[in-house]
Amino acid sequence: MAYIVSARKYRPLTFEDVVGQDQITNTLKRAIESDHLAQAFLFCGPRGVGKTTCARILAKAVNTGKTEKLHEIDEDFSFNIFELDAASNNKVDDMHQLMAQVRIPPQTGKYKIYIIDEVHMLSQAAFNAFLKTLEEPPPYAIFILATTEKHKILPTILSRCQIYDFRRISVPDIVKHLQGIAAQENITAADDALHIIAEKADGALRDALSIFDRLVSYAGDNLTYEAAVKALNVLDYDYFFKLIDFLSIEDISSSFLLLNEVMELGFEGDHFVNGLSAHLRNLLVCKDDKTIQLLEVSDSLKERYKKQASLIPTNFIINALSLASEADVQYKQSQNKRLLVELMLMKIGMISNLINPSKIASSNTSQEKKTLDQIVMKPGGIENIEFLKNDEFENDDLPNEIEAETPEVIASKTKEISTEKTPETKKKKAGFGFDLDDLEKEVEEELKEKEKQAVTEAHTCYVEDKVEQNSTENIQLTKEILDPVWEKLLNWFKESEQQNLYETLNDHKPTVKENGIVLTLDSSVEKSFVENNMALLKGFLKRNIDGFGDILLNVTKSTKSKKIILNERDKFDKLAKKNPLLLKLKDELGLELEL
Repeated sequence: MAYIVSARKYRPLTFEDVVGQDQITNTLKRAIESDHLAQAFLFCGPRGVGKTTCARILAKAVNTGKTEKLHEIDEDFSFNIFELDAASNNKVDDMHQLMAQVRIPPQTGKYKIYIIDEVHMLSQAAFNAFLKTLEEPPPYAIFILATTEKHKILPTILSRCQIYDFRRISVPDIVKHLQGIAAQENITAADDALHIIAEKADGALRDALSIFDRLVSYAGDNLTYEAAVKALNVLDYDYFFKLIDFLSIEDISSSFLLLNEVMELGFEGDHFVNGLSAHLRNLLVCKDDKTIQLLEVSDSLKERYKKQASLIPTNFIINALSLASEADVQYKQSQNKRLLVELMLMKIGMISNLINPSKIASSNTSQEKKTLDQIVMKPGGIENIEFLKNDEFENDDLPNEIEAETPEVIASKTKEISTEKTPETKKKKAGFGFDLDDLEKEVEEELKEKEKQAVTEAHTCYVEDKVEQNSTENIQLTKEILDPVWEKLLNWFKESEQQNLYETLNDHKPTVKENGIVLTLDSSVEKSFVENNMALLKGFLKRNIDGFGDILLNVTKSTKSKKIILNERDKFDKLAKKNPLLLKLKDELGLELEL
């Protein structure tokens, strides 16, 4: 027996067999049973969703008056059914031949049915020739028109038809249908593989059956997920799960290697970006149990999405999705497409730092960091106040200027700390052999007499520690260190096609001031533009200049003097003012300026 493709072998013969169009099949069944049939139907929708199939079932059912088990009816009404392909029969003459057949009543049965497929392909003249017959058809004639492009049909035709809009078949419906076919064909098919087929078909059941036949020819009776991925040349979900894991921990190197692996398989960068966007969207959907049903994937894959979504912050997903969407828009215009994708991955990898800036600062996990405001109280009263050494607190907690802390401010902080009571100190001893609550009254009494002395000692200690800290800096930012890094930064922006940022920074060279960089700009517009990209600038400089926790960019507005355009007379007067002998020479020679 000759091989028959699944799309033909398993073509529905009854309304019950039609997949995913219950609202249409139920309407047609009730219309037949109640004998409320229109004389013209229009079936419209995407390819492969059952338009022609429903037209043939309807054509057979109207003469039998039955809607179930049509394939078991012995009586043949095929002579009453006429099919016309409007794609190849779209002329006026073809319509005239059809109209001639309409005038002849059926020899058997009650109706003659005319199925015109791809009706939108008819010419304007053919539509006009068909219009009169469609407007006043004989009582025994029923027209069923099918099209994928309803908007190309004349409004006068549409107004005379009962319109049925066929929808795309959902992924679960396609998967269920393929499972039934696989069972009949004794084929073991993994659910993940069938889901890939359904997604690849894009709502067209005929396409899904064609893909299914192709995979069976490739993999045999055991259709696995790996075979489906390889045969259909689609990106495995596993790539994107790994990618999100890498980016969430700022592992940019592994992300680049994974991108290279994907591109070596023959996939373009836009395919990778679109796949990443779809993956991020699925993660966002999994954040709420109510929306998990929107995922058109297998149950095992849903659990995997749900697990990863629980580990990734929502802010990270939203920002990454925005960056991926931006890269997708810029992809076609980009000259260096791979660099664009890599830049997107770098930006996504930096999202965690941008969301939690505290991660950028170095931290000592072995012991708790202490700030300048933490003061250790020892037995004996206020004169034994001891400030922590400079190496016991972070540089970021220090004020920028020594003068920022006046003796009065330090005195107020001393008073606050000395009188402060925390839950921890109430519960246990402070480590000095007595409770801090008992010391409170004593400190308050002695504070008035010893305040001036304490303030002086505190201020002196702070200044000495600050000077000591500044003197022990191991690395000082210099122009020799900054210039090559700045040039590298400009090349990076230029290659990544951020032309505006490149031109702005290229026109304004930075100057080194202490451990910071001063960038003088021409206008407030440029200032605002640079400030919007400040995180990107700081991140790059930190990665390329070792030994610094932070690079400060002070963006200020410059006052550029306007150029004054001088005419010939003004130029001469200016020169003559500097050298009066020019006037004498002019007068003696009798010269005049040509203006």
